[in-house]
Amino acid sequence: MSLCQHCSAPLPANTDKCIYCGARNDVDLHAKLDYDVVRQQSERLCPHCEKPLQTIDLHLDGAFLIERCEDCFGLFFDPGQIETLLESSVSHVFEINLEHLDNINKDRFQGNKPVKYVKCPVCHVLMNRNAYGYRSGVIIDRCRNHGVWLDSGEITHLMEWKKAGGQLLQDKHAASENRKAESNHRAMSSQTNNVLDYRVDADELDIFNAVAAVITKLF
Repeated sequence: MSLCQHCSAPLPANTDKCIYCGARNDVDLHAKLDYDVVRQQSERLCPHCEKPLQTIDLHLDGAFLIERCEDCFGLFFDPGQIETLLESSVSHVFEINLEHLDNINKDRFQGNKPVKYVKCPVCHVLMNRNAYGYRSGVIIDRCRNHGVWLDSGEITHLMEWKKAGGQLLQDKHAASENRKAESNHRAMSSQTNNVLDYRVDADELDIFNAVAAVITKLF
C-alpha cells in the first residue's frame, strides 16, 4: 500500500485523497516516473478543473511531452503515447496471472466514481468513454483526433494490468475474436454460394421446362 506524501498515512489503491489529512497525492508520477515541467501553462485545459494543463517531459528515449493537471493530477496523452509509455515502463512479461488481474481491479475499483463525460482538452468536444484493453478495469476518455485523458491513478492501474499479463491477455483475446470473425465470414460465404448454386439449378430447370413445352407443342 502506498503512503500519503504529506502525512505518511496509508493510502488505499483506489484513491489519491488521504482520509487522514485530506491532501491529494500524485500517485502516478511521484517516485515512479521522472519528469521536468516544460511549460507551466499550456493551451490545453483540464476537463475537470478547467484550468490550463502543465506540459511535462518524461524523457523516454528523448523528449516525451504530455500534459498534467496540477490540481487533480489527471494526464493527457497524444494518440499512441499511452502504448509507448507502457512499453517503456513495463517489459519482460511472459505469463498471464488471472488471479492477480482480478485482485488489481478489485483493489482499484472506484465504486463511488460517477459516470461523467468530459471535454477534450484541445477541441473541447465531449470525448467517448472506452474500456482500455481486455479486463483492464480502466475506462478512458478518448478524443478520436487529439488523444486520451486518464484520471489520477489510471496510468498506474494500466501499468499493473500489463505487469500481470493484461497485454498478453488482450492480444490473445484479439486473436480469438479475429478467428471467430474469419470463421463467420467463411460460413456466410458458404451459405451465399449455396444460394447461388440453388438459383442456377432453378434457372436450368426453368429452361428445360420451357424447351419441353415448346417441343410438346410442335409434336
